[in-house]
Amino acid sequence: MKMIIPEHPVNEDFRIEALKSLGILDTEPENEFDEITALAAYLCDTEAALISLVDNDREWFKSSHGFSTKEIPRDQSFCAHSILDPDTPLIVNDARIDKRFHDNPLTLKGTVIFYASIPLIDKNGFALGTLCVIDSLPKKLSDKQLEALKSLAHQVVILFELNKKNKDLEKIEDKLRKRNESLKEFARVISHDLKMPLANVITTSDLLKLKLANDLDKETSEYFEYIKQSSFSMSDYINDVLDHYESDSLAQNKPESFKLNHLLKEIAELLSIKPDCTINFPKSNPTLKSNKSALKQIFFNLIGNSIKYNDKEHIIIDIEHSEDKVFYYFKVTDNGMGIPEDNIDTIFELFTTANGTDRSGNKGNGIGLSTVKKLVTTLGGCIKVKSKLGTQTTFDFSIKK
Repeated sequence: MKMIIPEHPVNEDFRIEALKSLGILDTEPENEFDEITALAAYLCDTEAALISLVDNDREWFKSSHGFSTKEIPRDQSFCAHSILDPDTPLIVNDARIDKRFHDNPLTLKGTVIFYASIPLIDKNGFALGTLCVIDSLPKKLSDKQLEALKSLAHQVVILFELNKKNKDLEKIEDKLRKRNESLKEFARVISHDLKMPLANVITTSDLLKLKLANDLDKETSEYFEYIKQSSFSMSDYINDVLDHYESDSLAQNKPESFKLNHLLKEIAELLSIKPDCTINFPKSNPTLKSNKSALKQIFFNLIGNSIKYNDKEHIIIDIEHSEDKVFYYFKVTDNGMGIPEDNIDTIFELFTTANGTDRSGNKGNGIGLSTVKKLVTTLGGCIKVKSKLGTQTTFDFSIKK
């Protein structure tokens, strides 16, 4: 009597679809699965243990402990028999006297004489394959060994599900990344294309105001000034959008050594600090080795905000530094307007503003602090804010060395 070729389950098409959806066929070995087969062989005292998946015309092994072959034809598969009755373990104590397997090539070679398997059933009830143990000698499993094999099979199914969820998350992340790249490019192009027309508006309004100087009344002059200030506000907004979307590439710059106070002086010059503002730098003037460009952008935004959102006659900004073996720590404190308590939790969200208007009466765009948090997080640190309305605001942030 020839060996019995295993039939296909009645739900074969759906079962194969569920198997393919795992995205695990023909993947590289993974320690998590190999540890399970090694433990299964040890607990059952067998020469080999396999995590097998029954494909269309083959049985493929995700993990094979003590068994060198990666796959076998489905016609020779013991596991293809096992998935036909997914609720019951298949135990073959001696394949040489079992009519299904007595002349199976694996039996005739003496490779598989003992076989025991637990079907791997997914959450939808499809038997995808088995966790099996095999030996070249006849054997019997004890009840405890069989229960242990069932528990390990359950862990394999959990690993399959986790792997699938991770792959799905990676696909979503990839889609989001591509969409984000498109948004960045869109923001860059739009912002760039708006800059020149805005510059023309500012220049043209200045020229018109100059040309018509003798014929302008007070109200008309105010209109010209309004056009100019609105154009400057829009220009600032465009620059902030560009800074936000370019922060990812900025964060990729290599670390370099520099003096902190030298960096802060560069920022003060860029901000054109006026006599009504005092910035107190750290007394120690430490040497840092970090992403200078990213840190410059962080301080530029924080100091800029300390000046912009300050209602005091004289602006005072204190900058502190400390460090340990892992992080640099910075603190920026100002004597400004402060942040309302109900806005503290949302202050770093994109396009969220804490105050109605700034020192000049203009409304903020809510981009700068979002950019700061993005950069700080990318550099391996974190940022938090403490504020007392009408008195002061302190931003504490860290950067990984």
